[in-house]
Amino acid sequence: MRYPLEPDHEDMQRLAQVVVDRAVAFVASLADHPASLAGVSEEAVLNLQRRLLQPPPEQPEDLGGILDRVEEASQAAVETAGPSYLAYIPGGGLFAGALADFYARATNRYVGMAATAPGLVALEWSVVRWLADIVGMPAQGGGVLFSGGSIANFAAVVAARERLGETFADGTVYLTEEAHQSVGKAVHLAGLPMEALRVVPCGRDLRMDPDALAEMVARDRRAGRRPFLVVAAAGTTNTGVVDPLPAVADVAAREGLWFHVDAAYGGFFMLTERGRAALQGIERADSVTLDPHKSLFAPYGTGALVVRDLGALRAAHAVSGHYLQDLGEQEVPDFADLGPELTRELRGLRVWLPLHLYGVAAFRDALNEKLDLARHAYERLLAEPSLDLPWAPSLSIVALRVRANDQDTADALTRDVLERVNAGRRVFLSSTVVEGRFTLRLAILAHRSHQDRVDEAVDAIIAAARAVTAV
Repeated sequence: MRYPLEPDHEDMQRLAQVVVDRAVAFVASLADHPASLAGVSEEAVLNLQRRLLQPPPEQPEDLGGILDRVEEASQAAVETAGPSYLAYIPGGGLFAGALADFYARATNRYVGMAATAPGLVALEWSVVRWLADIVGMPAQGGGVLFSGGSIANFAAVVAARERLGETFADGTVYLTEEAHQSVGKAVHLAGLPMEALRVVPCGRDLRMDPDALAEMVARDRRAGRRPFLVVAAAGTTNTGVVDPLPAVADVAAREGLWFHVDAAYGGFFMLTERGRAALQGIERADSVTLDPHKSLFAPYGTGALVVRDLGALRAAHAVSGHYLQDLGEQEVPDFADLGPELTRELRGLRVWLPLHLYGVAAFRDALNEKLDLARHAYERLLAEPSLDLPWAPSLSIVALRVRANDQDTADALTRDVLERVNAGRRVFLSSTVVEGRFTLRLAILAHRSHQDRVDEAVDAIIAAARAVTAV
């Protein structure tokens, strides 16, 4: 009897080859892909969605035709994998990481508990320990890979909250307006009222003011509140700014606060000399969020939380179940005890394989290139009289605005520049609001983005700025 869900050796090779050929052709053509959906009509998008919303058929279809529809859907998107993606925080995804995922999903091992796949859990644990070492965690530290920085920040908040006991509504959390939105969301999901959030003022440099932090903590203590967590940024999403980590660590140590550093974007610049200088003090954190799918170029869905004390993470997340009683302890931890997931995929291979295939030096070189490119772009844009660059890049994000006599005009002109640049579909940029001002961002991080594309983006920005200011 033939089972259609169990293809034989020949069928598996044929199916895999069709998919690999399509994937290779896609990656090979990335440099020429339109950067965004600018100019694509709403009607065209709606028609595509309606076609793709059809239910599956009763009878089998040809793989080639199926992939045609997948490719059509994939092409109707912002091109996040190519060199033109200079918006938000790029994450291009290494091809080697995709191959690792293919193998991981084909073997389909369960790695929530170490006893079920001790070798693969050890492999992933080696990745976690390496991440912990990068940011200076001690030997008793460790962590777990998650789907991204949002879940990592959530797990950190839960671990910090554990110190308050079972009643914690009087706890308070400190962050700045520049903090990633996932931190506030994590506080809410962790069961704390939104009034628990305290927004610490920043200086003109957009960095947390440690003196203001100390004053806010003291004020909350006098009011009978229980301050327990401060979250600093090692590379904000808005502008890439790094908070004064040593000074914040001093306040946290003096006040008994859990010190969490959100380094989802900037953490892996610790592999470089300039990054270590910029992120000095991160080694004093109780926990650090890292996103390998950002500055380590792994496929999306790869985040990490590393902590100083693995016991604190376990205390906040470990529970028992009778149906797990057959599983004995191993030399490596059970990931299910370190986060909210019991069932989890093997995430470590998509990081482990590229690191071993290319070596750490290749990643260090790529990150140094991004720092160089950000400085190059900043200096070129700084020389343009129509543009205002309020902050030099701390890492690899360049923030800019159009100069004008009043703020409303400057905001409108900066928005016009963004629309003009993105309309060309050669590069894709994004914006934010900083200090109440519409601000354009040039985020240089994708491993496929090199000087030719960065110069093209800078040329487009300058040309658009000159055009809107000449009107």
